[in-house]
Amino acid sequence: MLFDTDVIIWALRGNRRAAAAIDRGGNCCLSVVSYMELLQGARDKHDLRRIREYVAGLHFQILPLTEDIGHRACVYVEEHTLKSGLGIADALIAATAVDRNVTLCTGNAKHYRIIAELDVIPFRPA
Repeated sequence: MLFDTDVIIWALRGNRRAAAAIDRGGNCCLSVVSYMELLQGARDKHDLRRIREYVAGLHFQILPLTEDIGHRACVYVEEHTLKSGLGIADALIAATAVDRNVTLCTGNAKHYRIIAELDVIPFRPA
């Protein structure tokens, strides 16, 4: 299962539902885009270290961008940005999930519902 950035943020903040979703996720993956978003959100070196240790400790597989993922994300942006406001990061995360044939667990299911071939499990923190 591929986890969207928001689910990881909830888990890092101590949300038990997020932690349980990750525990149930099996082979846990992150798009490199989500990983970069997590790192960018660090407030200081302690936060940065905590994020790295969390991701490594749970053995998340960080999935790189590929030419195919980039192409697919471009198609999503071309087809959906004007209709739904689909952003670049969300397009890349969705394209990664579709390319790797994995389900995306996200608290922002509305951002992704326009992509028909994407399998989404909505997450609710409360």
